Amino acid sequence: MKDVEALISGAGVNKEVATDVEIFYSDSAVVRIKITAPTLVRHIGKSSQDEEFPDGLLVEFYNNKKRPYSWLKADYGMRDVLKKKIVTKGNVEMYNRKDEKLMTSELIWDEGEEILYTEKFVKIIQPESQDTSTGFGFITNQDFTRFEIKRKGSASLNLERLKEDLKQSN
Repeated sequence: MKDVEALISGAGVNKEVATDVEIFYSDSAVVRIKITAPTLVRHIGKSSQDEEFPDGLLVEFYNNKKRPYSWLKADYGMRDVLKKKIVTKGNVEMYNRKDEKLMTSELIWDEGEEILYTEKFVKIIQPESQDTSTGFGFITNQDFTRFEIKRKGSASLNLERLKEDLKQSN
């Protein structure tokens, strides 16, 4: 056992790397979510398991008829498997079937609660109503049909806060 423990605790052993990844989440044999990514790095520890998407990811959310209804893409993602949360960063965009678009520097997806949220600056474009909204702090359901911006501000204030968010995310 001591020899096995020594091997397992060795550097690099607790990491798995996969390329051209497709991950499917299903419920009652129906696909609900599909994640695609060029690279997946799985970090396995004694008390945690994280999945890192260092080269970005695309998440497709499906309805009961197996049709995608919203999409999330980002330059980077980190999933805490035990907490069932994915933190996405860098050019984060979310779309829905009405071509509404969310843009932000960071978005957290709580898989268990089926919500996405951030405290960062957000911009939402709604072509159907020809509306663009900005603010700080945001929450939505997975299908991105109901959402709320927590703090709306003036354009100049938003620009300053956006600069702060961008500095922090780099």
